[in-house]
Amino acid sequence: MTLREQWENHAAQWLAWARAPGHDSFWRHHGEQFSRLLPAPGALTLDIGCGEGRLSRQLKAAGHAVVGVDASPTLIAAARSADPSIAVIRADAAALPLSDACADLVIAFMSLQDVDAMPDAVREVARVLRPGGRFCIAIVHPLNSAGRFDGLAPDAPFVMSGSYLESFIYSDAIERDGFSMTFHSAHRPLQSYVVALEEAGFLIEALREPSIPEAAIAHDSSRRWQRVPLFLHLRCLRP
Repeated sequence: MTLREQWENHAAQWLAWARAPGHDSFWRHHGEQFSRLLPAPGALTLDIGCGEGRLSRQLKAAGHAVVGVDASPTLIAAARSADPSIAVIRADAAALPLSDACADLVIAFMSLQDVDAMPDAVREVARVLRPGGRFCIAIVHPLNSAGRFDGLAPDAPFVMSGSYLESFIYSDAIERDGFSMTFHSAHRPLQSYVVALEEAGFLIEALREPSIPEAAIAHDSSRRWQRVPLFLHLRCLRP
């Protein structure tokens, strides 16, 4: 089963998880940090992998003219229902039904690790961006997806038992505060993303490795994630 199919299968779980106030990492850990990388609104911002539309709605509130794109029919319907004024397109990120050089900014927030044909999606982003446009990305940090902590203590060792350099599909079933979600994603080494950006002609302007901020620490066990990055944020220029 493709990653695309897996996400549609878990769309109802994701809706409950994503829309619970303050529950997901978007609210708890790195949404605000990611927003610092974004340029000012231009003529058009594309939200690739928009899901149920939470980031699209925030971008609209900040003055962006937003078009959301997602492959899941369930999540597209939820995004449209939440704010019918935001245009949302059902499409594969690797085959965008959009004209060349139509956007000033493309955002892929926590979606590229869930795209089956990631290099093709990056090439499509380069095609639809105007020269001088930016591509802003947030993904699960490849270090995070390759290993895990051997325990919950703040000083627990971080263990990588397999290969960091090989790509693989993984599933991460999480239960927290009465919600459950199974995330289906691809681990890819950092080089895979950088090569895709390089081949599409992008230049990396900024790179951040967010960990859990102090304000989000609710238990001592969370402090182990202040030693290893949870996410990777990139801002890239299309020359």
